[in-house]
Amino acid sequence: MTDRLEPGATAPAFTLPDQTGAPVSLADFSGQKVILYFYPEAMTPGCTTEACDFRDSLNSLKSAGFSVIGLSRDKPEKLATFTHEGNLNFPLLSDPDLTVHNAYAVWGEKKLYGKTVTGVLRSTFVIDEQGSITLPLYNVKATGHVASLRKKLGIDA
Repeated sequence: MTDRLEPGATAPAFTLPDQTGAPVSLADFSGQKVILYFYPEAMTPGCTTEACDFRDSLNSLKSAGFSVIGLSRDKPEKLATFTHEGNLNFPLLSDPDLTVHNAYAVWGEKKLYGKTVTGVLRSTFVIDEQGSITLPLYNVKATGHVASLRKKLGIDA
């Protein structure tokens, strides 16, 4: 596992397929602020809660100049179903080989129901217009995360 990313680090570049199979690159958002969040698995309770919180907060985040991108190991077909069922209004990207997960240091050991397992560390990165990470948040909770993030960023509902 790569060392965790710190504020000021350059966000690792990537190009991955979205829920429609179309390629999406971090470079596509050059000059924009981005919230990139990693979640373990589409259509699970916690990931659905988090995705719907981002969906419901998207207008306030966009008003503050942020684009939102979700990223998981799920294949584009599953992401398409997740997008449709959750009425999600932002891109979900597929990284089944974990290349981007490893670049952002979000794949590793974690506690799950008292057991140590290897998996996705639910994490969020705020990236500025120049492509630098301004706020790396590792091991966040699904419930309440978006509200906490908005508060850290000074964004009202």
